[in-house]
Amino acid sequence: MGLVYVNGSLVDESEAKLSVFDHGLVVGDGVFETILLTNGHPFALTRHIRRLARSAIGLGLAVPPPQLIEDAVASVVEATPLEKGRIRVTLTSGMGPLGSGRIEGPPSLVVAIGPMGEEHDAANVAVVPFTRNEHGALTGLKTTSYGENALALAWAGARGADEAIFANTSGAICEGTGSNVFFVLDGALCTPTLTSGCLAGVTRALVMERVAVSEVDHPISLLSPDGVLEAFLTSTLRGVQPIATINGAEMGICPGPLTTAAASAYATLLANSVDP
Repeated sequence: MGLVYVNGSLVDESEAKLSVFDHGLVVGDGVFETILLTNGHPFALTRHIRRLARSAIGLGLAVPPPQLIEDAVASVVEATPLEKGRIRVTLTSGMGPLGSGRIEGPPSLVVAIGPMGEEHDAANVAVVPFTRNEHGALTGLKTTSYGENALALAWAGARGADEAIFANTSGAICEGTGSNVFFVLDGALCTPTLTSGCLAGVTRALVMERVAVSEVDHPISLLSPDGVLEAFLTSTLRGVQPIATINGAEMGICPGPLTTAAASAYATLLANSVDP
């Protein structure tokens, strides 16, 4: 049985508990990061800790010292016999009332490790009939308020897809439930701008630092096999994953040459660096 870090202590999974009055449970008042465990090491940990801090500040939460989070992650990794998996770091505002108001008190910090889950060579995506609010209070923050994503993913799954793609309120391509979207248009690799409301993905940034990408916003109607030559998703757990179908229609090429180049660049980084 694995060990979980809960508020300063390592405990067995069966003993890993937070109060039912923790505000992260009551109203989703928290932030989190999912970090890739590869070859027994957390990948790009510094970037994830920085984004956790940005999300916490955006939500008005106290930010733990980076070293505390690093040590918590290290303690769980050392105690877990996994070479590959997912590390989940969750920070909530701690104990709260049965409502939206907060009370003064220490935050809750939890670090756990689990298996990767089912992996696929390519993604089947569906554009959902819900929109991301690019002007919302939580825009760009990786919060634990994921009910919208759970609903969208269930909607997509009922239609044979394993990822759901959102447009924003302006009708532009935004993001997946847990991924960023890249597509090839007129020979150029493109991805939505951060002002579209999409999350500033760690894998998104690492790919953009290594291959030529244009940040540009396009209407969601473009995202189809007739509108783009090739497309892929990026995320911590997907890496660079080509898109095979959009709304059930097969892409003309999967993976395409620019997808393959991005995947190769990311694979090289993954093989040669722990904390880029």
